[in-house]
Amino acid sequence: MESVSRCDRLLVLFSLLLTCVLPGLGGRALAAPGKGGPVLDHSRAAVRQYGEVREFLFELAKAYPNNAKTFVLGESDSGDTIVGLQVGAGKVNQVVVATHHGNEYGSTEVGLGFAREIAARPIEGQTVYVIPVLNISGYNRKARRESAGGVSYDPNRNYPGPCGTEGPFTLKSTRALAKFIAEKNIVSSATLHTYSPAVVYPWGLSSHDLKTGYESIFEGLVADATRESHYATGNSTELIYPADGTYEDYAFHQHGIWSILFELGHSHSPSTQNIETMVRANVPGIRRMLESAPSERAEKHAFAGKCDRSLISLDRHDE
Repeated sequence: MESVSRCDRLLVLFSLLLTCVLPGLGGRALAAPGKGGPVLDHSRAAVRQYGEVREFLFELAKAYPNNAKTFVLGESDSGDTIVGLQVGAGKVNQVVVATHHGNEYGSTEVGLGFAREIAARPIEGQTVYVIPVLNISGYNRKARRESAGGVSYDPNRNYPGPCGTEGPFTLKSTRALAKFIAEKNIVSSATLHTYSPAVVYPWGLSSHDLKTGYESIFEGLVADATRESHYATGNSTELIYPADGTYEDYAFHQHGIWSILFELGHSHSPSTQNIETMVRANVPGIRRMLESAPSERAEKHAFAGKCDRSLISLDRHDE
């Protein structure tokens, strides 16, 4: 009995060590325990490495074992495992993806804030998959692009698109996400970026023909998403600029997924206070958007317009 008791004590101590200190951070605290689960320290956002993000997801799954569990999306070209949090067990599958661009760490913090919120309060009838970091190597370097085979790519220009792409699928991360949304029959998605601030919908490509035929639905979703933030809303090309090969257009064009793009805040290098404001202003809206989204994919989602490749010169590659 004494040996069992000793083992139990060691397991408890080891669990506490994993909860409070992340290896490789020189003993810095990962997260302060908060009511209902761990709370991330947003002051570390600019220097946080992916290992810390992953550990936070593990801690959320531990804090809410009846609601949440981690899952593996796939492996990146850097050899890192892309981890997400699955919350709920409803029939309608949704996804929230942050950090296509590694320098947009404000989106990571909002993604983690949303993961904590949804783990504590799952959406009835839905299973929500949260992927806080897609571009791991870029995130660790705080660099926009991701490398594969010695070449760097913009991950959110790496999907097949009706008007072109800078890929397609030259990155394992984008291939893994594309496979995931197909296999899981994802119905709605929110992708998190910085900055504009705006919340927008397809089409966002190089064309003057930007109507999907579902404008009233998309306008309702972005209105629900921005009650707290009061961000600008509208069509992606009109409000930001045209960009070919984006996830948002791919998800809608390929599958009819209700795809909403959040351009968060006013900077790629937000202060701690600005990040906290971004989390408070956008987490409720992301949730509300998913709650109010249709329970089935769009039936007609092919692009029927004409492409104008001259417009692609307007793509600044900074959003």
